[in-house]
Amino acid sequence: MNKAALLLGAATTLLVVAWGYLVYAAIDFGTAARGGNSSAWTFMALACAGAIACLFVGLLLVARMMRVMGITSPPPSPDAPPRPVGGKRAAR
Repeated sequence: MNKAALLLGAATTLLVVAWGYLVYAAIDFGTAARGGNSSAWTFMALACAGAIACLFVGLLLVARMMRVMGITSPPPSPDAPPRPVGGKRAAR
């Protein structure tokens, strides 16, 4: 069992749940703000910013989890030889 992938999966799950809650809260605050509660605009903006941050970090963790599981490969190191320009047809 890959412990790192399990930890990343749990963190991603928590972030997605937090994102869903913040989206629900932003909708609720938006409804209250349209009803006349002027301080709800501030809370709605904060909930939106928190939801954006949760979704962004969650997507970063998904990308890292894919790397840990071996689905994607890391970018080439700067010490690697450069790729030939033009491909196979240009090399003829």
